[in-house]
Amino acid sequence: MTKQRLFLSLFLIFSMLLQAQYTDEINTNRPGESMNAYAVGKQVIQLESGFNYVKEQYDKNLYNTEGYSINLNTRYGFWKEQLEGILELTYQNDTYFSQAGNYHRDGFRKVALGFKYLIYDPFKNYETKPNVYSWKANHKFNWHMMIPAISVYAGTNIKFGNYPFMYKGEHYGALSPKVMLVTQNTFTGAWSIVTNLFVDKIASNNQTIGFIGTIAKGFNRWSGFIEGKMLSGGYYSDTFFTMGAAYLWGSSFQVDAYVSQNMKNTPNITYAGLGVSWRTDTMYEDYMIRSPKDKDKKEKKKSKEEKKKDKDKQKLKKRLDEVPPAKP
Repeated sequence: MTKQRLFLSLFLIFSMLLQAQYTDEINTNRPGESMNAYAVGKQVIQLESGFNYVKEQYDKNLYNTEGYSINLNTRYGFWKEQLEGILELTYQNDTYFSQAGNYHRDGFRKVALGFKYLIYDPFKNYETKPNVYSWKANHKFNWHMMIPAISVYAGTNIKFGNYPFMYKGEHYGALSPKVMLVTQNTFTGAWSIVTNLFVDKIASNNQTIGFIGTIAKGFNRWSGFIEGKMLSGGYYSDTFFTMGAAYLWGSSFQVDAYVSQNMKNTPNITYAGLGVSWRTDTMYEDYMIRSPKDKDKKEKKKSKEEKKKDKDKQKLKKRLDEVPPAKP
């Protein structure tokens, strides 16, 4: 079986599942920053965590920052297969060096709670039939792959206590909303493209519009990716490029590594880190495979015909019982 036919067969199986997004192998957002379109699956709990080195250096030595951060994202699928809740936590500990003096900073740099919902899956109820008469037809590019899966995200940033990571003059309340549009395409050869278009810290004086694009490629149990992120905000605008790799260890555990660099030198920012993703799916309920509609109709029709035949047999048997036996 060719790779393309195997790929199409897998998608055909997934499209037959009743709104199911659960996969045999873990589906994680790490190590990139983009959020993929699909949910983890109903009653599945997934944890994605990483340890990161953080360095910011201003080209005129106005300030330098060096330290580390730890992030933990918890994803939980509930109510419907298309829906998941996401809690994002990032704790940062660093030292801030400036001409005015040095001081230590620590606290939650990010706390966000939100919900993602898949509104369109291009492979749901989609069926491809192999052409037994044409090798070329079976190996041509499937333009249906160009149609992306689409999700929407809505959530809010939560500010705890004395937040030491704000820019001078920046201010926002305890809650600052975030909305996002997510798209995902999957192509032959284990390629995928994910895009995120978002508005963050809505109604604050540092409202930020951003875009993230990620291209990933799978190599058996390994995968690699490159990612670009653009930010435009009231106090900070920049472009970041990230690259990394991940290794799938079993069906529910992944390890990863990445490095990220921005394009500006006011400041120059470098991130690097290691991470893991793990899920527990013991409470996941399998969904029955749904047959095509035509087949369902045939089965219903067949069952009605069988019922009619049974009734006819019962009537015939009754009539035969009413006939008096022949006299000797």
